Amino acid sequence: MKRAVAGIRICFFRAIFLTVGRNPRMMTYAIGDIHGCLDPLRELLARIQQHHGGADHRLVFLGDYIDRGPDSAGVIKTVQDLQRREPANVICLMGNHEELMIKAHEDSLLVVAWLEFGGRATLASFGIEDPEDLPHDVLRWASALPTVLEDARRYYVHAGFRPGVPAPDPDIKSRLWIREPFLSADYDFGKHVVHGHTPNMNGKPDVRENRTNLDTAAGWGRNLTAGVFTDDRAKAVEFLSVSVAA
Repeated sequence: MKRAVAGIRICFFRAIFLTVGRNPRMMTYAIGDIHGCLDPLRELLARIQQHHGGADHRLVFLGDYIDRGPDSAGVIKTVQDLQRREPANVICLMGNHEELMIKAHEDSLLVVAWLEFGGRATLASFGIEDPEDLPHDVLRWASALPTVLEDARRYYVHAGFRPGVPAPDPDIKSRLWIREPFLSADYDFGKHVVHGHTPNMNGKPDVRENRTNLDTAAGWGRNLTAGVFTDDRAKAVEFLSVSVAA
């Protein structure tokens, strides 16, 4: 059942694909799925700041800011504040958990699915019990998130692309939700694909010839990881990781 929502219009096709130009001095820090883990995010951001030491840098968040962890509201506020301070150098991509949150707000038939998917923790972090009461500014922000970023050597996307489809895959569902056949395919997408979505339960990044998975299972109590990328090579030159375990 669709809900009539006053004062907000959700659109999943706004700014779905971004590109950034080549900058040989730029370091790109791609951050995997956060899932409401605010303290590890703050620690990782401090590590990143220490690492770049004021040099040119960009932050790319791969989506899934919310659900499972204790402070989704705090995570969203933190990344929003970063975007406001440096809008050109902080890029937040949409994850499947953001999509489901928005859809649960719009359609009461999807509420149970979202709550069982980790949404209860998100609602609790906002001090509410009903998705209808989610802050409209958060919904507007989430609905406007792009789903792909391209730079000189890589595509950044939450979940991945369909093998055999010219990249970047135009299918939004695949960008946000795909696992197979993306994960097992030895397919050249034209550029290295940096993604999250599928948790590596060993807490380590999964680096393949055609892709790098930075979901190191923060939402499952493992680690939160950033890959450090430059325009000199497609794969990460380094990884920064913090533990989520108390």
